Amino acid sequence: MHASPPLPHASATKPASTTPDRATDKLEIPFEKYQLDNGLTVILHQDNRLPLVAVSVWYDVGALHERPGRSGFAHLFEHMMFQGSPHVGEDQHFKILEALGASQVNGTTSFDRTNYFETVPSNALETALWLESDRMGFLLESVTKKSLDNQIDVVKNERRQSTESRPYGLVRELIIQKLYPAPHPYHGNIIGSMKDIGSATLDDIREFFKTYYSPSNATLVLAGDIQITTATSLINKYFGPLQGRPKPTRPQPLRPTLAKAEEIIFDEPVGRLPKLSIVWPGPKAYHKDSAALDLLSHVISGTQSSRLDARVSYRDSIAQSVTAAYFETFAGGQFQIDLVVQPGRNIDEALTAVDEVIASLDSQPITQAELSRAKNAQETRMLFGLEQLGGFGGRTEQLQSYQYHFGDPGRFTWDINRYRGVTLDSLEQARRTWLSETRLIVKAIPSASSSPSPHAQATTHQAAAKKEGIR
Repeated sequence: MHASPPLPHASATKPASTTPDRATDKLEIPFEKYQLDNGLTVILHQDNRLPLVAVSVWYDVGALHERPGRSGFAHLFEHMMFQGSPHVGEDQHFKILEALGASQVNGTTSFDRTNYFETVPSNALETALWLESDRMGFLLESVTKKSLDNQIDVVKNERRQSTESRPYGLVRELIIQKLYPAPHPYHGNIIGSMKDIGSATLDDIREFFKTYYSPSNATLVLAGDIQITTATSLINKYFGPLQGRPKPTRPQPLRPTLAKAEEIIFDEPVGRLPKLSIVWPGPKAYHKDSAALDLLSHVISGTQSSRLDARVSYRDSIAQSVTAAYFETFAGGQFQIDLVVQPGRNIDEALTAVDEVIASLDSQPITQAELSRAKNAQETRMLFGLEQLGGFGGRTEQLQSYQYHFGDPGRFTWDINRYRGVTLDSLEQARRTWLSETRLIVKAIPSASSSPSPHAQATTHQAAAKKEGIR
C-alpha cells in the first residue's frame, strides 16, 4: 500500500450542486463537482438511503484515440489495469473487492472511453478508492512482458469468442469498417485486429499509460452513502499525491458519410439463418436529431404494434427476430435495422418488406399515439437508470456521460426534455434527412457448412446497447 502523504489542496472550482425542483418537474441527480490540483475531476452524489457507494472512473481514451496499426489497444490496456501493482498482488483486484462484498465490479472499453466501476458497502469505500488510485498511479511498475503476453492471449481469445466464432459477429465488424473506413479510429471496432493486438510491446504499454492514464485525463464519480467532507478527504488522500501530467487533446475525426448506396453479400461462417442488416450513417451523440432518430427506432421496431414487427414477425412470418436501433458515439452514429430470416423464407423478401414499411411512412405518417408510446418507453428506460447507483446505466454513468460530452454532469433534465420535445414534424424531418437512399445493405448468407437443418432452433439476436462497450 503506498504511503499517505498530507492532504493536498483541492482547487476551488466547485459549482453549486443541482437539486430537484418539483415545481418545474426537474429530474436531476444532485452533485458536487471539483478538481484536484493534478487535474482529476471529481463528482460526488450523496444518497444515504442504502449503505452502498458506487465508484466509477472514466478515462478519456477509447478506440477514438487509436492510431492505425494500434486497433484494439485501449481495450487491451483495460485488461492490463486488473493485473496488479507493487502494492496489490497479481490478479488480486477482484478478489479484494469481492471479499469486501462488492458487486458490479467491471471495466469496459467503448469507441470513446474506458471505464472501471464497482459498488461497495459504504464502510469499504476507502479500500475501493485506494485500489483505483493505486492502479492509476502505480500499475506501470508491475507490468512485465509475461503479464502483457498473457493479456494479449486473453484478448485474442475474446476476439474469437465475440467476433469470429459468434453468429454474425463478423457482419458487425464489416459494418463498422464500411461506415468508418481506415484511417478512421473506429475502424478497428474496439476489439481490434489479431495483428494489431499481437504487435503490442512493453514500450507501447508504457507510452499509452503515461499519455492517457493520468489524473487530468480521468473523472472519478462517487454515488451513494457518503458524506461530502469525508469523501473529499479520502479522495485527497489517495488521489491528490498522484503525479499530474498534461491532458491529451481529444481527437476530432470527421463524421464519415457513404458516397453511395452499397449492397454486400456476406458468406456467414457461423450463423445458421440468413440475416439482413440495413444501416444509415447518422449524426454524432446528442445531435439535435439524435433523440428523434432514437424514438423513430422505437416506432419501427420493439413491440408487437411496431410497424416493422407487425409486418415481418406477426403478419408475414418472415423474421425470426427483428430490431431497429440508433447508436450514437462522439464521432458519428448509425441507424440500423437487423432481421434474422425464418427458415424457409428468403432474405430478398425480407428486404422488400423492410423497404415497404419504410416507404409507407410517407403515405401513412407516424401518429401521435405511436410517438407517445416511444417517448414513454424511452423515459421509462432513463428513469429506471436512476434507480441504480452504479453499474451499467446507473447514476454514476449518467453523470460521467454528461461530463464527458458537455463538461457538465447536470444534464439529465436537458436530456429527458430533448426526447419530450420531439414532435411529429421534427421526427419526420429527421427521418427524411437521415434515412435516405444512401445506405449500406449487408445480406449474410450462411455458408454450406453452417446452413440450418429442417428443425433448426430459434436464433436470438440481441440488440446492442445504445452506448456500446466491450468488456
